[in-house]
Amino acid sequence: MNRRTALKNTALGLGSLSLGKAIAATDAAASGPLAQTHHSTCKWCYDSVPLEELCERGQDIGLKSVELLTVKDWPTLKKYGMTCAMGTLDAFSIENGWNEPANHEKLQEAYTVAIKDAADHGIPNLIVMSGNRRNMNDYDGMVNCAVGLRPLVKLAGDAGVTLQMELLNSKVNHPDYMCDHTKWGVALTEMIGSDRFKLLYDIYHMQIMEGDVIATIQKYHDYIGHYHTGGVPGRHEINDSQELNYPAIVRAIHETGFEGFIAQEYLPTYDDKIKALAEGLRICEV
Repeated sequence: MNRRTALKNTALGLGSLSLGKAIAATDAAASGPLAQTHHSTCKWCYDSVPLEELCERGQDIGLKSVELLTVKDWPTLKKYGMTCAMGTLDAFSIENGWNEPANHEKLQEAYTVAIKDAADHGIPNLIVMSGNRRNMNDYDGMVNCAVGLRPLVKLAGDAGVTLQMELLNSKVNHPDYMCDHTKWGVALTEMIGSDRFKLLYDIYHMQIMEGDVIATIQKYHDYIGHYHTGGVPGRHEINDSQELNYPAIVRAIHETGFEGFIAQEYLPTYDDKIKALAEGLRICEV
């Protein structure tokens, strides 16, 4: 029995509502807003737009965060009443990450400073990367990541900051990247065993690697702390020019109870890049 059939039977049995009004009411509830979408975007997608302009014009379209910025830019965001939902640091590298023990000392030193900076500026999250495989097997890489990250996750937790590892595709954009499947990231999260370590689920990247986006979000949402968008293929606008149904995806995210930021991370093709960003924000309001 589907929802409309059940409603029809109930309405006929009770006689308290006309069938038409009952169906309209339940359809409206099902399609109405589930939660407010907290909007962020990634500055690197707008390299030609000065940060102050992005903040000033972003305010007019509902933007609350500009991310993947370092401590030197956080005061500018604060000036405009914004935050950086996902911070980074100068020592950041996609290829040379936590799966290589030789990187641990340098990364731990850099992130120790970054965690303090984030706490001082009220920045909730910092991004981390697994690094490339370089012929390392997945289990050894996972153990290496856990060993290197555990002390920092404890430090971050004490400071009220969450470390989040991004899931990236190794098929198109980041060949050899290790954290390229949700299950691997989930296993690492369980190995670390702290609520202060989460996954940054990049919808664009995971559509390329494994698809089944909504079911994956529903199954593993407890391990996910942040979301990035992007149209597939091409990493451009998230409108009907590409294959993903973003309103349905965002609705699924809200249905998990997620209250964090959803960040637009696509390369705009419009001449007016802020107009392209505004379109993405509106698509994600469901």
